Amino acid sequence: MDLKIKDQYFLVGGAGSGFGKAVAQALAEEGAHVLAVSRTQSKLDELKASQPQHIDTLTADLTLDASHQLILDYFKDKTIAGAFINAGGPPAGGFFDAEMTDWDEAWKNVVRWKISLTKKLLPLFQANQYGRILYLESISVKQAVPNLILSNALRPVIVGMVKTLAQEVAHQGITLNIMAPGYHSTAAINRLLVKKSEVEGISVEEAKAAFENEIPVGTMGKPEELASLALWLLSPLSRYVTGQIIDHAGGLVKGMA
Repeated sequence: MDLKIKDQYFLVGGAGSGFGKAVAQALAEEGAHVLAVSRTQSKLDELKASQPQHIDTLTADLTLDASHQLILDYFKDKTIAGAFINAGGPPAGGFFDAEMTDWDEAWKNVVRWKISLTKKLLPLFQANQYGRILYLESISVKQAVPNLILSNALRPVIVGMVKTLAQEVAHQGITLNIMAPGYHSTAAINRLLVKKSEVEGISVEEAKAAFENEIPVGTMGKPEELASLALWLLSPLSRYVTGQIIDHAGGLVKGMA
């Protein structure tokens, strides 16, 4: 299938590993141009080496406003087609584990920067009357995940923003959607495995097996599987899909919505 994204420009956050890396590589393989952002230069160097003609890199912390300006500087002479808004999540823990300082830090790292970056990118999309903005959140926006109080409480803020903003800009050819991944084989799952092993007094291997027993398909997902869906949502073919939360969780979501 031709996704019609060849030679288009995209921003991909958290591109050093996991979902961000998989999406950046998949875009490049389709002939798109990618600005890959990560805080780790060595990981970006490895990523660029895989597709040097299609991937540019920026070593930056997306939670900082100064990093957003660097992104705007990159796209000042380019037409941005889409953005994969993604970065690390908050630490694992229950309500009694989180101090107020943890809540303040989670607001900054999970919510604030995404709103700020969205505000700055929107004029670029509006100028072209086209854009695809895709947020990588968590299955916690559909159902609470044990020992993830900060994610469970704060990620839904982005849902409210996306649901509202999608209505306001749909007539301008701009779509906004959220991907809600369940348990995947990425470095990020380790914090959940470790926390579960600590709380239940089991090994990390037993914790992983317990997680997989919850998943109807029986195994954890792979980043490249999620990336294939993300590419479609970032393409012109997804014109009629906006304001949606799309889970990628192997049947883990039990709700009707």
